[in-house]
Amino acid sequence: MHRVAPAVLICLSACGPMSLAQAERECLSQARLAEQPRGSVGIGVGSDGKPKLRGNVTITSDYLQGRDPSQVYQNCVVRRSGEFPSRSYSSIPAASL
Repeated sequence: MHRVAPAVLICLSACGPMSLAQAERECLSQARLAEQPRGSVGIGVGSDGKPKLRGNVTITSDYLQGRDPSQVYQNCVVRRSGEFPSRSYSSIPAASL
């Protein structure tokens, strides 16, 4: 039974809050997706010589429900770190993503 306790502690520690800086980095992407959908398109030629077209679009429920990106950011950071963000979402330059 002594051998089980360390494994349980390791699992529980992984469920704890993350650092504020890490939460802010991860939540920035979520807030940006609340502003507008994101996507990409790629065109190329396959090894068989035929043209290939690829694309993806990411649309979140935050965007569809019209949630304020600043509020999405703050709620996400608090939920993940247990602390309020060190700066507001509106003060983060667009190039930070």
